[in-house]
Amino acid sequence: MASRSQELERALVARVGPAVEEAFRESLPAWFDGVRRPMPWREGGADGRRDPYRVWVSEVMLQQTRVETATPYFERFVEAFPTVAALAAAPQDRVLKLWEGLGYYSRARNLHRAAGVVVAEHGGAVPDTEAAFRALPGVGPYTAAAVLSLAFGRPLAVLDGNVIRVLTRVFAVEADAKAGPTRRALQTLADQLLDTDDPGRFNEAVMELGALLCTPRSPNCPNCPLNGVCAAYAEGAPERYPVTSKAKPVPHHTVVVAVAADGAGRLLIQRRPEDAMLGGLWEFPGGKQEPGETLAETCRREVREELGVEVEVGRALARVEHAYSHFRITLHAFRCRLAGGEPVSASGEPIRWVQPESLDDYAFPRANRRVIEALQAEVRQPRLL
Repeated sequence: MASRSQELERALVARVGPAVEEAFRESLPAWFDGVRRPMPWREGGADGRRDPYRVWVSEVMLQQTRVETATPYFERFVEAFPTVAALAAAPQDRVLKLWEGLGYYSRARNLHRAAGVVVAEHGGAVPDTEAAFRALPGVGPYTAAAVLSLAFGRPLAVLDGNVIRVLTRVFAVEADAKAGPTRRALQTLADQLLDTDDPGRFNEAVMELGALLCTPRSPNCPNCPLNGVCAAYAEGAPERYPVTSKAKPVPHHTVVVAVAADGAGRLLIQRRPEDAMLGGLWEFPGGKQEPGETLAETCRREVREELGVEVEVGRALARVEHAYSHFRITLHAFRCRLAGGEPVSASGEPIRWVQPESLDDYAFPRANRRVIEALQAEVRQPRLL
């Protein structure tokens, strides 16, 4: 008995006739050649080939990040670490600092670890086979298909959000695009459509179409090179696709942090555990408010639990609203003084006493960075504790 994904795969692949193949393999790449955006990772060397390392860095950055946002990060990153060996030799704190603000920091940690593996096991050369590249930390199907097709011409089809949107519209896919069976069927469809003679150009063309014309809202269908074979365009309802399940309510948490100073004006920060969300970044000590607690009580309890010391909670410094991928927080930061004792991390992670002007040397989550901005504003307009 066929599975749901197999049934959908067969139904979709059966619709890939000559007209569809011609549109995807000829009309679409020709359109792409005319609109291809200049991007620093698309530049080829003297032999015309792209640097696999630069392609790899760009693809990791572009996951869940817009091109316009990723570009300046990419340029700073490859200037600091121009080769795999340079990245592998860098301290993780330096890597995270250059990644600060891009989010999804596990991408940076995995890229850093993977660079070490490439140096240790592949002589510093990015592996050009799917098996070897997929074995690197943090490398999944999309990253492997993108890097290997673009840098080495391997016949692997990418499946990202842009590609999913294009395929579900062209083929009017009624199944939930977020469901595993649907994604597997779409991968099979992408594999079927792929131009194996020039897979990198094909992959970029589909992704560029999703980014420039086949957008989530108000797609520019009249100028699309696929509109002659697009079922959603024929229906007159392209925005109906992709079909997705209703999003669950987004949880909200109240978080309180202590901006604790010692007698010399130094501030206390701690590093988050590697295996935690935002792992490896630095932060002010604190955590989630529990039911029935005041903000000051949360602040004192969290510092006591995390660092084994008591603090005197002073005035509020900042209130920050911030959204992560699956939840939102309201972060309250308070000026605090240690009431005595030496802080020791309960998790065993490093802690530091740093001067306020040295905070910019450390990589912080975005919400904590907003607290630092409030601190810097106070330096310009001093207030008493």
